[in-house]
Amino acid sequence: MTEPRTLDPANMSNSWAFQSLLGNALYGTLITNDVESLEVNHSMATEASTSDEGRTFTLTLRPGLSFTDGTPLDAAAVKFNWDRLRDPALGSTSRRQAMQITTTDVVDETTLKATLDPPNPHFADSLVQSSMNWIASPTALRQGQAAFDSNPVGAGPFTLVDWARQDRIDLAKNDGYWDAPKPSLDSITLRTSPDTNQRLNAVVSGAADLTADSNWSTIARAEDAGLHVETVPMGGGQFLGMNMRRAPFDDERARRAIALAVDPATINAAVYPGAGDEQFPRTVFQESSPFYSDLPFTRPDKDAAQRLFDELAAEGKPVSFTFVGYSSAENKVAAEALQANLTEFDNVEVDIEIVDNTEGVTRLTGHDFDMMITSALVQDPDAALWSAFHPDSSGNFMGVDDPALTQALDAGRNADTVEVRREAYDVAQRRLVDLNVGLWYVRGAPSVIAATDLEGILMYGSGSLLPEELQFTK
Repeated sequence: MTEPRTLDPANMSNSWAFQSLLGNALYGTLITNDVESLEVNHSMATEASTSDEGRTFTLTLRPGLSFTDGTPLDAAAVKFNWDRLRDPALGSTSRRQAMQITTTDVVDETTLKATLDPPNPHFADSLVQSSMNWIASPTALRQGQAAFDSNPVGAGPFTLVDWARQDRIDLAKNDGYWDAPKPSLDSITLRTSPDTNQRLNAVVSGAADLTADSNWSTIARAEDAGLHVETVPMGGGQFLGMNMRRAPFDDERARRAIALAVDPATINAAVYPGAGDEQFPRTVFQESSPFYSDLPFTRPDKDAAQRLFDELAAEGKPVSFTFVGYSSAENKVAAEALQANLTEFDNVEVDIEIVDNTEGVTRLTGHDFDMMITSALVQDPDAALWSAFHPDSSGNFMGVDDPALTQALDAGRNADTVEVRREAYDVAQRRLVDLNVGLWYVRGAPSVIAATDLEGILMYGSGSLLPEELQFTK
């Protein structure tokens, strides 16, 4: 888990690498999904569906839900939380999912109806991938960030005891949790560490019972050590995204030159030594996916790359850019490997700027970068690909605006059969390959590494861990 800048769920990220366990602990979940079948499982909501091909989405809550401050967790509370996510001033990374909604209407105490534009029959997948799944008390949120951070109010299985910034977050069992007798644990202490080796060593030594990780080398070492490892299967992956809104990568030739010059497999090997190359992404979808097509990403060709670098320089546009990296060891190694790949070429220069996680998110969402690591972790393709590459999505950090790709993503979203969706996503894959939006260097590996006496490891979405299921063997 990375250190949150606030406990407001709107500004927390619901993925394994960020604050998913903390968000699930404090706020619970509306729905979850099975990470293999992708079927929706209900939690605080008993229905999350559409009956009109995604034009509207109905959410029905369990009756009698309440926050820890005694106020009701009803349809009006969900409306309050979802509506504020769409406010650009809030700066939520979940705005890209929330912006699919144009209006929300309270039907009754337990029923909320959301109107979607464009229609999205697969909207439930967006919900489980985002902080839309976490509902906080509107009464508490109205008190302001400082008051809320000292006393965050949700309806989750745990409550906050203490937050010692840059050190630990202490949580205690919520005795009023709606799904009693869960949780089994009386308390949880969360600590942050940017170092994958430190995280693994903490579990091996018994200093920690569980850690979230995505480093394939660490995962392999954890398995060798006999620890309990669970990994969510994912297509797509992480890539070094190139910002197409500004020079040099607003020129397709610059993006293609980088793709021809840099072998992403060498970046993978540098970041994840000893993990093997089977986790290196060669296509958008894994072979096991019903949407798989054998359409590999651009392969390196050094001579062709140099010709493009020279061509751009001759036009007065030598390729010069800054790689903005997060402070994790993996990001630093990836940046250095990229720089090493490019040293053998003329007319290309890359600088490295390392920032903390908070600034990194701000730079990414504000499009203030040339190249940054981002991801499109693909389960059902709609949520990941539409969010990352559709021009109407606020999660389209690279500024991709390609008519053929846009049409394919819309067709895949609105199709009602796997066959029609497969045709649409075949086109989408071809365009992503041709556009060279980034250097895809590793499949996503949302994982939990745990001591052997810890059971009940259950994840949904992109590795979002459910703390209420955890328990020690008796």
